[in-house]
This record gives sequence, structure tokens and C-alpha cells, in this order.
Amino acid sequence: MAISKEQKQQLVEKYGRKAGDTGSPEVQIAILTTEINNLNDHLKVNKKDHHSYVGLLKKIGHRRNLLAYLRNKDINRYRELIKSLGLRR
Repeated sequence: MAISKEQKQQLVEKYGRKAGDTGSPEVQIAILTTEINNLNDHLKVNKKDHHSYVGLLKKIGHRRNLLAYLRNKDINRYRELIKSLGLRR
């Protein structure tokens, strides 16, 4: 369910604004999206795992707040990010 260090490092390199940038909203949203997708796959297999479902809802809410922040801060960065991640918004 958790992503590996290598996957996280690749996401930081791809979506970071500069080298080693882990705090920008783009990187945080990309990491959350990967974790959400992994949890979704896990829940398809393990239908009775309700604890993971609660964690999934928390991650979705956190991503929603970060997306709203980015949309208000810079609409062009927001549009590029949702297009590259394939989010429906």
C-alpha cells in the first residue's frame, strides 16, 4: 500500500519545481494520487478491510484540499497537473 522510496523519488524528480523539492503542492498531490491508486487496488481485492477505507477517505480529502489551494494559487499549474495525473476535475 505504501509507495517505495524509489517511486517517491521519481515523483519528486518529475513534479518538483527544483531539485529535492518535496514540499510543493504538485509533488504532494502526485504522491497522494499514487497512494490513493494503490489503496484503491488493495480495496478491490480485500473488500472487508474497512480500516484502509478510512485511510483512503483521509488521503482523498487531503488531496482535495491541496488541489483547491493550487487552483487558487496558480490556475495554470493546476491545469497542467490534473492533465498529467489524469484526474477528472
